[in-house]
Amino acid sequence: MTSVSCSKLRFQVLCACTAMVLAPAPAAQDLERERRLAAEIVDTILDGEAVMLEADGVEFLAIYTEAAESPVRGGALVLHGRGFHPDWAQVAGPLRVALTEHGWHTLSLQMPVLAKDAKYYDYVPIFPAAFPRIEAGIAFLRERGISPIVIVAHSCSVHMTMAWIEGSGDGAIDGFVGIGMGATDYGQPMRKPFPLDRMSVPVLDVYGDRDYPAVQGKAPERAAAMADAGNALSGQVVIEGADHFFEGHEERLVEVVSAWLETLSP
Repeated sequence: MTSVSCSKLRFQVLCACTAMVLAPAPAAQDLERERRLAAEIVDTILDGEAVMLEADGVEFLAIYTEAAESPVRGGALVLHGRGFHPDWAQVAGPLRVALTEHGWHTLSLQMPVLAKDAKYYDYVPIFPAAFPRIEAGIAFLRERGISPIVIVAHSCSVHMTMAWIEGSGDGAIDGFVGIGMGATDYGQPMRKPFPLDRMSVPVLDVYGDRDYPAVQGKAPERAAAMADAGNALSGQVVIEGADHFFEGHEERLVEVVSAWLETLSP
């Protein structure tokens, strides 16, 4: 090898090593913040039981609440919005409790979180951290003989669940409820469409008529994709007066979701 070739090779290796040093580390979920959230809420849970599940060697909080009414219709995984916790007062908390009054066991999962000021594009790299949590939640319900199993996800957890379905399919669940689907931040459009056109299970798309522009603007596209999937039970419901967090419209949200879930249970 000539001295010029050796110099060129050394330069290429040096550039590669420099790039490895300078490249930002992959985003990691904030487990310390999760622990703080868990410590804050575990002793305040009034309905349900705090349980610790494990996914990829990481323990995380979930809240299991058994159905308060018979007949038991199935189990619902409830997934909270961005940066919150499984008993969050908006959407997740009300749904995980109220659905038990309609015959559903609920398991509300702590989803991966980042710092409070993290945006949509900050969360995209940690979507895969949610996959084993979703699977652990499904396994928890299955071990108890609970069926059918549906996922009820809000906001960022919709993105996480859709990414999981993109890679693994929807064969492990029997239905999906997306609340405030497609929420992002200003100047941060979705990286790719949701795989709604390829889903075999029925889907309910719920949003408010005061929801974020990204959620409302993509609603026709989501409806068309669900139509392409061809499941007659899929649908889209707009809740009048509701914003992205459904504050003051919790009862209507529960009413819409529970009525649709009844169409899935035996």
